[in-house]
Amino acid sequence: MLVSITNHARRPEWLRVRAPGGASYRDVKDLVDRQRLHTVCESARCPNVGECWSHRTATFMILGNVCTRRCGFCAVPKGGPEPVDYDEPRRVAEAVAALGLKYAVITSVNRDDRKDGGAEIFALTIRAIRERLHGCQVEVLIPDFQGSRAAMDAVLDAGPDVLNHNLETVARLYRRVRLGARYERSLELLAYSKAVRPEIPTKSGLMVGLGETNEEVLQAIADLRAHRVDILTVGQYLRPTAKHLPVERYVTPAEFVQFRRAGLEMGFSHVESSPLVRSSYHAAEAVKHG
Repeated sequence: MLVSITNHARRPEWLRVRAPGGASYRDVKDLVDRQRLHTVCESARCPNVGECWSHRTATFMILGNVCTRRCGFCAVPKGGPEPVDYDEPRRVAEAVAALGLKYAVITSVNRDDRKDGGAEIFALTIRAIRERLHGCQVEVLIPDFQGSRAAMDAVLDAGPDVLNHNLETVARLYRRVRLGARYERSLELLAYSKAVRPEIPTKSGLMVGLGETNEEVLQAIADLRAHRVDILTVGQYLRPTAKHLPVERYVTPAEFVQFRRAGLEMGFSHVESSPLVRSSYHAAEAVKHG
């Protein structure tokens, strides 16, 4: 049995990463800045930014750099929404082409100020990438669109290669961790995608270390599989700043191995589960192996 132990100790060795740098890293940063784009790598303070950018990959974040929700785990700035930039899809496509990507991941802030939650810009971005770079696969990591099926249809009609939406945490912690979101709504969104476009793989991710028990993690994994999710990611929550939710414990690498094993036994086509895993980490490999 997996056991949860509260641990407020300093960050363990297995969570330490090298500071970002190098020629490829600088090339990606210069390109993002030049095209006036945002990445979740920078905005969410991802620990893997150095590794990913050194391999000339990035997760582009559309619809501005200000989120309309105030989730306690996320480093993306919160506040009033920015104007929608209809030239952004073209610039994202140009950046994808400049990097020579064969697999692009597109995410966004929450845009609860818009009726469609920003789905229109997701669709335009998918199509812009396909027009600019034939053969490039596109994964979208979408918000919940407040449960709008019309918004989901707009994204799915553009034909993403993977539809990703993160469950993030266990049901009991939703009100504390994901303000404005609902556990069942996220599960229903993923199930709707599979029902409407069964050929498009669905994907979701969980953070651990926020106070959940391992039994609750296994239940969340089971809930995702029951809603026909294909690909699963599980990673350690890391506190971006002192203003964000604290890390309740550091989950051991051995426990992540057990989460992966449990997910595969439940029928996921691919599971990425280790301390530094994030939703778009090794995203292309997940599809290839799945």
